[in-house]
Amino acid sequence: MNCAEGPHDDDACRGCALVARRDFLRDASVAVVSVLVALGAAPRSAAASPIRFVSALGGSHEDKAYPIPAADGTQIDKSNDVMITRWQGKVYAFSFACPHQNTALKWSDKDHQFECPKHHSRFEPDGVYVKDSGRATRGLDRFAVRKEGSNILVNLDKLLQEDDNEAEWKTAFVSP
Repeated sequence: MNCAEGPHDDDACRGCALVARRDFLRDASVAVVSVLVALGAAPRSAAASPIRFVSALGGSHEDKAYPIPAADGTQIDKSNDVMITRWQGKVYAFSFACPHQNTALKWSDKDHQFECPKHHSRFEPDGVYVKDSGRATRGLDRFAVRKEGSNILVNLDKLLQEDDNEAEWKTAFVSP
């Protein structure tokens, strides 16, 4: 019987590999630093990185609510493939994928840009494509957003592409 399966005697658990709290915290810290390094943050700058992982506060199937970031930086909700970015007085919601081949993006702390690790397309924090930087041909796909109190509501069913409707794409942000 597995220790997690229910009632048992102590002899049955002697061979179980229980994780001590300190070991768990150490391993969890290593995992967090590893993720930040994979996203392009050096270990020494990980604490100052503009990247944070978040979850939606709630909302409907199509609209997800996120707190408006207090300072410039990016928050990533991996479960919904959304990046919430505050940059120079505007808050955007981007798809977490490069518009060229849907590769997950990373943040370059050194260049203060998003980068596609596959073909090296780069994007400014507002999603604008850095011309001739890779194989992408447009800016990051933005979700339609609106402000509700101190939250940004992201419409997951309305993804805007710069080359389909540039005027709507350019206005897909809220002011904090």
